[in-house]
Amino acid sequence: MEIKAGFEVDFILGDHTAIALKASEHVGPHDLKSLKALAEERKLKRYLCVCLEARRRQVGEVTILPIHEFMNKLWDASYS
Repeated sequence: MEIKAGFEVDFILGDHTAIALKASEHVGPHDLKSLKALAEERKLKRYLCVCLEARRRQVGEVTILPIHEFMNKLWDASYS
């Protein structure tokens, strides 16, 4: 999937979910630039930043998701 020049995400699930992985306990605005750029194009349903934070939170259209919660949802087919 083509997105704005200079931006990248780690994974695209199907044609609906963009995923950026961050090995951080605190995700800041600079970590979300690629997901936000992709969200502006409105081509996908979900924009996820999977990380080591303790709690799920929302920043605009980007969901910041603890790795354990992401894995549980991935295996129960929540992202199909």
